[in-house]
Parts: sequence; structure tokens; C-alpha cells
Amino acid sequence: MLTLRTLCERRDLELSVLVPGPEGALDNEVSWTHNTELPDPSPYVRRGELVMTNGLWHVAGHPARSFVHHVQGAGASGIVFGLRREMRATPVEVIDACREAGMPLLELSVNVPFTALSQAAAQTLAEQRQSALMASVRRGNALADAISSGTGAGGVLRVLRRDHDLRLAVVDRMGDLLGSAGADLTADDLVVVARAVARRPPPLEVTLSDGSAALFPVGVFGEADAALVCLRPSAALDEAEQGALEQAAHFLGMETARLHAVQATEMRFAGELVDMIFAGAGASREFAARLKTFGIDAGDPLAVCALAAADEDAAVSPVPANAVMAFFVSEGVPAVVAPGGRDTVAIFPWRLTEEELEASMARLLGVLDGQFPEQRVVLGHGGPVGDSTKLKVPLMEAREACQLLARGSSASRMARFAELPSHSALLGRLDGQVVQRFADALLTPLREHDGQRGAQLELTLRTFLANEAQFAVTADALYIHVNTLRKRLTRIGELTGRDPLKFEGRVDLFLALEADALART
Repeated sequence: MLTLRTLCERRDLELSVLVPGPEGALDNEVSWTHNTELPDPSPYVRRGELVMTNGLWHVAGHPARSFVHHVQGAGASGIVFGLRREMRATPVEVIDACREAGMPLLELSVNVPFTALSQAAAQTLAEQRQSALMASVRRGNALADAISSGTGAGGVLRVLRRDHDLRLAVVDRMGDLLGSAGADLTADDLVVVARAVARRPPPLEVTLSDGSAALFPVGVFGEADAALVCLRPSAALDEAEQGALEQAAHFLGMETARLHAVQATEMRFAGELVDMIFAGAGASREFAARLKTFGIDAGDPLAVCALAAADEDAAVSPVPANAVMAFFVSEGVPAVVAPGGRDTVAIFPWRLTEEELEASMARLLGVLDGQFPEQRVVLGHGGPVGDSTKLKVPLMEAREACQLLARGSSASRMARFAELPSHSALLGRLDGQVVQRFADALLTPLREHDGQRGAQLELTLRTFLANEAQFAVTADALYIHVNTLRKRLTRIGELTGRDPLKFEGRVDLFLALEADALART
């Protein structure tokens, strides 16, 4: 960057500082030089230019204060007063006017023409641009080496910190920390960055626990998959730092693309393994070989879990596989993690007790709750079983338990299949349309009757079943007489063909209500 101080340090220019201006003014950027003898050059002066004058306007009788005022209003970086044989010293009026205005004033020796000053400025700018270009080339080579050598995001950040004292991190859209150098981000910081990356377009700055931080989107084909985070506001970054960060973000885009490609391959292989289990290939050599690539021996005791998330609209979706894999990595447990259409499945070795398996699954659920606070994450699990040949049943049961929990069939958010109510488990195994038809056959007549006559037969039935078929308790809860309750129950029996006064009739009606709730989720 060309500054007044840079020019003053060149002895060949014979520049003297008469008025330094406010603190730091000599270090402000000089965009170019401008020679003028007009008493008001402001229409022609661009912001940041250094105004050079021999003071002919002063000889013509124009006041120095007015000239300085116009130059300052144009945004000039300073004034250079060039001495002549006819004027061997800068006029006191000019010095006083610059001092009053806080405008830097330099004096150019009578032996040095303005052209020399302009040439020096051009030479300095060219050298700085060449130096910046060479630095960019060297940094680009170092970044390419870091990527090709497999050092990942951390290697890229270390290259940046060789030239710039910046605190840096790389965070992807899932809130995973891909690398850091000098930056300690909290869990809340990671969530803030992840949400920013998900926005279109991502913001250029976010507020973190340590203050404002500049964001540089990382991705390919215009899609941000992650962000390079600099723990410094954007306005505090100089041109060289800004350029280095933007260059690094491009290289990080290649690294994140490589990581996503690797992850996609792993997920595809994991999905094929799950399909092989359902196909009964758990005892095959091919299955054992594939399992080995994930660091798992097919002869080890194995456990399985299935995870899903339900949003506010009760839509069920699989939990992001990379979030599940990150947990197992943090626990030091190798795992096969396979995302599906309705859930995400994990298969992993487990040599400890079932109680410790429960505790581990509870930790996993807690980690996911922290990462996805706006969703209801559920977990079904099974095992451990002796080896891979026995995985099919616990895998099926874990997935069934997961879907039942996601539909709200239990207040719990983590369970084995056998721990769920038997009617929920049985209904969950039936085709959804079959379940809905069964519920409609018994409940539609009640609802039509209630709609036409303003009655409360469905409410009466629900209250009667909830109070374990106790007449007095149910009548009190509905604020009706016991005889009225009996009449309503009789009418329910007539409309549904199921007598609520008999045990088998109450069972069918209860299952119809449960099936209706299940089908609607």
C-alpha cells in the first residue's frame, strides 16, 4: 500500500513533513498523485489522491485556508508543496491552514520536480502489486501442496497463518469443525456459523461469543458447503488479508468437495451393507470383507441403532449421517452409518454390557438434541448379538422402534422394540392403509353422528376408556348423569358394532383410536 510515510522514507525525493496531521494520517493510503494550481481543485481530485502544488494560486492572492478546505473536502490524502527558486519556503499561511484543518502537509525540495514524485509513486505501486502477486502465487502453491498432501483444512489454515496473524476456523453446514488455527469456537458458535452457511446467500459477518467474525463461503458451483471463519470484523481486515482469505476459501472448496465425495462413497457402501443384511447375506465372505473396511470384524458382538427426527409438522426424516458418525468417532467406536429414506442406521461392535449400551445410546441422543434443538430426535436400538449373521432381527426391530417413536406412539424418545406397548408394536408392523381403514370403519360413524347432532360420542368413548370403564368417574369427568353415560355407550355400540360394555368391544375401540392416531402421524 502506498502511503505518505512510504514516500517520505525515500531519500531521493527530499520530502519533509511540515504538518503530520492526525495520528496515523501518514499511514493512510495514497491512491495516486494530482498536480494542480487551481484555487479550487476539488472537482478534479479523487479520494485518496496526493495533491501537489507550487502555490501559484497563493501568489495570485487566493487564501490558503480556502484551498486547503477544498482539497480536504475532496478526500485527498495530503498536500505536497513544491518549492521553487522564487519561493524557497512553504508560506506560513499554508502551514497554518493545514494545521488548523488537520491536513497532512509535505514539502518537496526545490531540486526535485513533481514528475519525480509521480514516478516514485508509480514505481512503488508497481513493486507492491508485483510483490502481492508473487506472494499470492507462492501462497497458492503452498495451499495446493497442503491439499494434495492430505493435510486437509488444518493444513490450509497453517499456510495462511505463516503470513497473517489471524485466528481462523473452518465450519461446515452441519456445524462440524473441519479445522482451526488459533480460534476456539464454542458449541453455540458452531451453530451460529452453520445457520449462516445454510442461508442463501450466506452473510459476510456473524456475531460469535468472541465478537464479530468475517465469513468467507467455501464450496463449489456457487453452493456454500462450509465457511472460512476469521475472528476479526471484515472492516478490520486489510486488502492483503482479505485477498489471502478469499484465495484460501477457493482451495478449501476443493477440500470440502473431496470430503463430500469420500463421505458419499462411504454412505453408499454402508447402505449396501444394510441391504445385504436384509437379504440374508450376513454370513457371506463378501459381507465380512466389506465390514472389515469399516474397521469391524464380522465375528464381533454387534449392536445396531436407528435414528430419525420429526419436525413441527410431524414429518419424519433421517438424522444427518455425518452427525451420527462424528459421535462414534468421538467415542472411539468404529461404525457403519447408513442414511435411508426414513431413518439413519448405525451398526457397531459392542463388547460391554447392555446397560452400558443404553448409556451410550443416551449420550448419542443427547448430542443430537444439542445439534438439532428444533427437532424431536428419536432412537430405536437392538443387540448386542453374537455376530453379523444374527443382525437382521435386531436391525428390523431397531428401525420399527424408531418409526413408532417418531410417530409419537410412546412418550419415550429412546427404546428397544420389546419395550414399546404391544399394540403400538403390532400396529406399526401393519400397512398404513390397512390401519387407516380399520380406524375409519369404527370411528367414522361416531364422528358423523357427532357432526350432525352436536353430540359427544367420541369424547365420551375416549374418556370412558381413559378412566378404565368406571361409570361414576367417567360421568363426573363429563359432567353428565350416569344414565346419560349409559345411553351414550349404548349408542356407540349400535353405531360401531362394538359393545363398549364388554371387554372385547373396548379392546377393538381402543385399537381403533390408537390406529387413527398412528395413521395421522
